[in-house]
Amino acid sequence: MIGFGLSEEHRALRKTVAEFARTEVAPVAARNFEAAAFPYDLVASMGRMGLYGLPFGEDVGGQGGDLFGLCVALEEIARVDSSSAVALSAGVSLGALPLDRFGTAEQRAAWLPALCAGEALAAFGLTEPEAGTDAGATRTRAVLDGDEWVIDGAKSFITNSGTAITRLVTVTAVTGERADGRPEISTIVVPSGTPGFTVDPPYSKVGWCASDTHGLSFDGCRVPAGNLLGERGRGLAQFLTVLDESRVALAAVGTGLAQGCVDECVRYARERVAFGRPLAAHQAVAFRIADMEARAHTARLAWYDAASRLVAGEPFARQAAVAKLVSSEAAMDNARDATQVFGGYGFLNETAVARFYRDAKILEIGEGTSEVQRMVIARHLGLG
Repeated sequence: MIGFGLSEEHRALRKTVAEFARTEVAPVAARNFEAAAFPYDLVASMGRMGLYGLPFGEDVGGQGGDLFGLCVALEEIARVDSSSAVALSAGVSLGALPLDRFGTAEQRAAWLPALCAGEALAAFGLTEPEAGTDAGATRTRAVLDGDEWVIDGAKSFITNSGTAITRLVTVTAVTGERADGRPEISTIVVPSGTPGFTVDPPYSKVGWCASDTHGLSFDGCRVPAGNLLGERGRGLAQFLTVLDESRVALAAVGTGLAQGCVDECVRYARERVAFGRPLAAHQAVAFRIADMEARAHTARLAWYDAASRLVAGEPFARQAAVAKLVSSEAAMDNARDATQVFGGYGFLNETAVARFYRDAKILEIGEGTSEVQRMVIARHLGLG
């Protein structure tokens, strides 16, 4: 990689995924969205392409690549469909990544091969009904009873948690009290189908309608003591580390949506005639689309920077927060402007920009709201 350019390997990956997005994802995106149908066929295809295994080692069935490559793929898919992109993003950065980073050799060997192949999905159980941004307020509890953890509590808004191929959810739970009186939070792997673990009905959502999202309930749920992931009491720190990486991935999704809005508007402005001329000939429309392109380009540079630092082993948390903030706001602004360019047609669900508009808002909320990103940036600047 030279500067913010792409390596030849990443260029080839982008070309391959862009073709896949155009020929396989785009034709079914609207139908899946309106039917709230999880894209099992697309997930299987992405698995065969190696996308779910991109940043993982070959020893567990991965491609031996890096998170930058994953983000390249995510941006191209999100240019046509956020739901499919999120199925990949969450499956890798929130589902498989914790196991890869903190799992034992036995845990990695047991779970990661199927996850890397896209044959199975894993979920990330952090958010709770009363503990979203304030993850330290976790109320789910796990008590060690002999050689088993007994888990009680609830999780909310968990992506990829209720599909037919979901194999496990890694959850945060209070496992004791620290010396300073604060709760000791650990992470525990809960396989799907474990007695006492219930996947609640799917949410009715504004956007990401073909993405799988559920609440989770735990009532006397027992799992082996060996399902502890990483070090006891380090669960919150581990998941905050994972969130930093997943924010870069979600920034790529936001960038893809922002660029997809540009793509749709350029096409429409060339075809649509108003007052005897194509819309593209009207400076007000052309300038609006130019501003949209500038936002998408800036968002891309932001995630390129964060991802480059991540794969180089350099500090990247501040850059990840910047990328997440810039890309999510670019996506929301571009979706609003794209709807305006399309006029009345932009208000019809049959158009891609209407779907983009509904998909964009959650990007300013999920995996840390825009306010949280500003808080993280401010702290890195020594403020507050």
